[in-house]
Amino acid sequence: MATGSEWRNRCPEYEPSGVISRLVSVASVSGQWAERLDPAHLALHPQDEEQTDEQLAAQLGLSEETLSDLRLVCGVDTLNCLEETNRDVIPEDTDLVTSGIRRKAIESREERLIYDRISRQELFDNEHEMHIVGRKPSKPEDTIQPGELILSVHVYFPIIAFKHKEVKPYLTMLVLGSQKLTDLRDAIKCVSDLQIGGEFSSTPDLAPEHVSKDLYKSAFFFFEDTFYNDMRYPECRNLSRTITEWAESHDRGYGNFKMAKMEDRTFNDMWIKIGCPYLYCHQGDCEHLIIITDIRLAHRDDCLDKTLYPCVIRKPWFRTRKCSVCKLYIVRWVTNNDSFAPDDPSYFCNVCFKMLHYDTDGNKMGEFLAYPYVDPGMFN
Repeated sequence: MATGSEWRNRCPEYEPSGVISRLVSVASVSGQWAERLDPAHLALHPQDEEQTDEQLAAQLGLSEETLSDLRLVCGVDTLNCLEETNRDVIPEDTDLVTSGIRRKAIESREERLIYDRISRQELFDNEHEMHIVGRKPSKPEDTIQPGELILSVHVYFPIIAFKHKEVKPYLTMLVLGSQKLTDLRDAIKCVSDLQIGGEFSSTPDLAPEHVSKDLYKSAFFFFEDTFYNDMRYPECRNLSRTITEWAESHDRGYGNFKMAKMEDRTFNDMWIKIGCPYLYCHQGDCEHLIIITDIRLAHRDDCLDKTLYPCVIRKPWFRTRKCSVCKLYIVRWVTNNDSFAPDDPSYFCNVCFKMLHYDTDGNKMGEFLAYPYVDPGMFN
């Protein structure tokens, strides 16, 4: 086990906002807290009231009688006001600056408000929060261990998606330090994995057997100087080999990159920089930025069921694309070089697509190329 000085050397040095931290061992965070906290503070289950009273009395140097008097005088039940007040109404004669600022903000909002309702994105976020906060496992063996680390991971939009690609995370997830990189890889949902390859204008009713994720299973993470390749299946390829060979040729100055298997590494085994952008690549050229923004200890209000991790705590609500003809149903087909459509590409639901491009016997009419369309709104 590492000594105190060794853990201190590995401990992250937090810097001002917007500045990347220095290189840190993920496991060192847990080691540092284990040295400084009592085992009772690391516990994930609430202590008995009697045990809590004994600890408080010992820390304050009070007798049990004095402690019971303090609880009677300073208890939560004594915090009620003498008169019933409406906490949603800010009094006009208040001298508190914060209350005055709050009242002006409420009045300004009421002047501009059209619909007094919660936004769809807020409902979506609340739903994610309800799924994880305070969840307890049904089986004792699924409980996460005291001292477990939780990492906050931002997964950004693919590089090919120009909208919000630099400022808006695609997914925000919580990952356990003891989990493998493959657990994070499997939890990332991307529309590229659900694409259906091929052109189906002549056979629109031919149901494809596989989506892209079933056919092209290769992927890699790039953290610091190491490529972590997913090699769990026989058909997986080393996607990083082309990059490493390019970097090593002609002495480009990048040095020699390392390669490892994604399924053999946990987050606790890694050295990372907090706030540094890393890379996740799948489907050959679908690239996502990965940023780890926080590493902390799990506490009793977290989801304690390790089978629910990695868990999504935030993702945007995607607007579905509607059919260009009926403006009612979700798009299922996209066409190119379509002699029946004014735009290229054009988007159709399944009903409008077949009514416009095929006769009553199902024979193709006109010239066009048809491809299945996967709407991002399906992730909602």
